[in-house]
Amino acid sequence: MVECPSLDYTGRRVLVAGGSKGIGRAMALAFAAAGARVSVCARGEPGLAALRDDAAAQGLSLHTAVADLSRLADIEHWLASAADALGGIDVLINNATGYGMTDDEAGWESSLGVDLMSAVRASRLALPWLKQSAEACILNLASIAAQQPRPGAAPYGAAKAALMHYTTSQALALAPHRIRVNAIAPGSIEFEDGLWARRREQDPDLYHGTLAKIPFGRFGQPQEIADAALFLCSPMARWITGHTLNVDGGQVLMG
Repeated sequence: MVECPSLDYTGRRVLVAGGSKGIGRAMALAFAAAGARVSVCARGEPGLAALRDDAAAQGLSLHTAVADLSRLADIEHWLASAADALGGIDVLINNATGYGMTDDEAGWESSLGVDLMSAVRASRLALPWLKQSAEACILNLASIAAQQPRPGAAPYGAAKAALMHYTTSQALALAPHRIRVNAIAPGSIEFEDGLWARRREQDPDLYHGTLAKIPFGRFGQPQEIADAALFLCSPMARWITGHTLNVDGGQVLMG
């Protein structure tokens, strides 16, 4: 009988960069629920404390660290503390975003410094641990914004497009080490206190105009991105590398 790979993460060490709310929070809790030992970093301790409380309510525990991922020293400290706490690194998920939505110096600095460079730096610095893992992989969180230009979001879209290219180049470079590198490009995801929840109140025309362009007729949910992440980082996806998976309810098909 052929053994079927599963989504059981027991014994695996998973790091989620930018994981105190939204998609990152959903991924951290999903991997922990699947049996992984999980470390999460975020800029604010209150968000991390709330995440730990949510995990505890589900009978789960997480390692957390405050880190500004635009700072190299903070990334170095988080990776070292997480690897020490978990006993190594098997999976690195680069989820942080600076949401650079303004076409000015601040917008470009935020998007390139966080969305792109934090992933580049974390991926490079995690390599010594990943190379010791039998099931190592890196997952980058891109966006369909990289595929659909929109007025006013040039820095964010450009950074995510660069991250998608980086995903493919790293997949090729790290294949000899049996380290898989993939990305997820979420569509518009709505959650409490998130971007689209705020736009529903502050810019209803934009909110409903975007909703009308999603063939499934609703915004996505963080758990749907977490489910895709569980698959891509698992042995079930052991022959997949260099791929960006759109998880968007068909949104990108509408242009």
